[in-house]
Amino acid sequence: MRVISRIDEVHEFLDEVRAQKKTIGLVPTMGFLHKGHIALIERSIKENDITMVTIFVNPLQFAEGEDLSSYPRDLHNDKEQCDAAGVDLLFSPSHEEMYSQQVLTSIQIKDLTNNMEGESRPTHFSGVATVVAKLFNIVGLCNAYFGEKDWQQLQIITKMAHDLSFRVRVFGCPTVRHSDGLALSSRNAYLTPKERKSATVLSRSLQKASETVQSGERSTSVIMAQIIEEISTEPLVSLDYIEIVEGRSLKSINKIKEGSRILLAANVGEARLIDNVDPYVGIQ
Repeated sequence: MRVISRIDEVHEFLDEVRAQKKTIGLVPTMGFLHKGHIALIERSIKENDITMVTIFVNPLQFAEGEDLSSYPRDLHNDKEQCDAAGVDLLFSPSHEEMYSQQVLTSIQIKDLTNNMEGESRPTHFSGVATVVAKLFNIVGLCNAYFGEKDWQQLQIITKMAHDLSFRVRVFGCPTVRHSDGLALSSRNAYLTPKERKSATVLSRSLQKASETVQSGERSTSVIMAQIIEEISTEPLVSLDYIEIVEGRSLKSINKIKEGSRILLAANVGEARLIDNVDPYVGIQ
């Protein structure tokens, strides 16, 4: 595995790859890798000749008072995991390499960022879209892999890639979970053992909601009330939002139908966790 920290070296490496007519898979991350990231890497390796992973904790997507300074990092372990997984290129730039000057350019995606994470964290998705656009420009023609746990982010990046004509195909990959259902997340590292146990109510409430939908219930108000009631049984979990939307447009709906998505976010101790489910499929 080659480890690169400079953009010009990435260009040089990938120019050679393309000269050999090889395909490139891209897995953008903020590091502190877990099995969810490894699943993205494994899919990329399966579907491409060369797999590139990026590790960069992007300051643009953190608002003042959020956990930028304390976000978990372990670059040494990340390198070992990437090497063991079969990654060909690891791009781990410094802040100065990515943003050598004050950033005056930002990407805004209308409509898809108005609710859920966009409402709770108003500057977040502009920061995400801006850094991903930068990575797409650095890498060029490729297949890019993102987890479905960040469902709203996945739709935003997919739309951005289409609207701006990036030579990038965006693929969503299923959420990877612990055996008790909790979605894997780097922020799970913040949880105490007691909070970790309480956090399973998120996936449990989504699974029960899915079972209710599959039994014939279609009213979003009924389903949301059920989820709120289930989460209220765990006093360590504070619900931020719950939304039931059309999966691609992210528009709120009154009746659940094929293609709908249930999304939620909650604070558990110092961790802010998100999760979602296709109610017709349930937690896998």
